[in-house]
Amino acid sequence: MSNYLNQETYTQESTRVFFRNVYSYMFGALSISGLIAYMAGNKEFIGTYFLNAEGTGLSALFYVVVFAPVGLGLLIQMAYNRLSMTALLALFVAYAGLMGLSLSTIFLIYKISAIAMTFFVSAGAFAAMAILGYTTKTDLTKFGSLLYMVFIGMFIAGIVNLFIQSDGFSFIISVLGVFVFTGLTAYQMQQLKMVAQTPGISEEDRNKLSLIGGLQLYILFINLFLSLLRILGNRN
Repeated sequence: MSNYLNQETYTQESTRVFFRNVYSYMFGALSISGLIAYMAGNKEFIGTYFLNAEGTGLSALFYVVVFAPVGLGLLIQMAYNRLSMTALLALFVAYAGLMGLSLSTIFLIYKISAIAMTFFVSAGAFAAMAILGYTTKTDLTKFGSLLYMVFIGMFIAGIVNLFIQSDGFSFIISVLGVFVFTGLTAYQMQQLKMVAQTPGISEEDRNKLSLIGGLQLYILFINLFLSLLRILGNRN
């Protein structure tokens, strides 16, 4: 009985530490991205770096900033076993920085009040679904797999819409995104809980997995925020 209680106490403590690290990484990334987005979100910066010399279209740097995080995110999640914690942390910070640059454009498109309001709405929805995912006894594996398939389709559709610039298409993607990203938040929280409570994981791997968990939740939050902003945000 004593051993069982000790094991249960250890599991609860290790889970608490794991999620503390996960949210530390997530909030750290949000802080980096938010600060960089705010600093770069002005006409002078965007006109200099994100528009071509003629000012008639987007520059090559803009597309690098937008798509580079996709590669970095995949690298972090697929190669974490072969990378040191220092290397993972450097890539993580680079990811958050690039996302901040890509998010800077929202300060020219939407009013500050709309951005702030949408951020808090997103935070509330995210928190509710995170709690649901952590506490539910229902297995969300099939649900999550389906949502990830929809997410891939949305990502491809979003790339296409960069070129066709259809407001109606963008609105449909955004509405769909709200449901997809809130659902994936619940699924991802359940998956992270399983990782946190898995015995036999080394301390180094737990640290790496907590960083990856923070990255995954950060990605979901940012995408939920952008989806809601396109629906609720008042434009300048």
